[in-house]
Amino acid sequence: MTKAPKPTRPRLVRLSQAALLADVSNSALEYYIMIGLVRPIRPPGKRTRFFDAGLIDRIRLIRRLNRSGYTLGDIRETWLKRR
Repeated sequence: MTKAPKPTRPRLVRLSQAALLADVSNSALEYYIMIGLVRPIRPPGKRTRFFDAGLIDRIRLIRRLNRSGYTLGDIRETWLKRR
């Protein structure tokens, strides 16, 4: 009988690594944060921003939508309506 694998904690990465994984520039990711498209994880009392796999997938989706013709304003407006 084999044991089930232990659930793993999502791997958290810093901004520069998240930008690299999502294939965007650091400045583009900073802009996505500034306009409210992405909200990084910020542990209480810390200044460092972290990104998990879900946020990196979201950044990739934003990039794909933007490259296919949607403006960042359109993307943001659509996501704000969904909340």
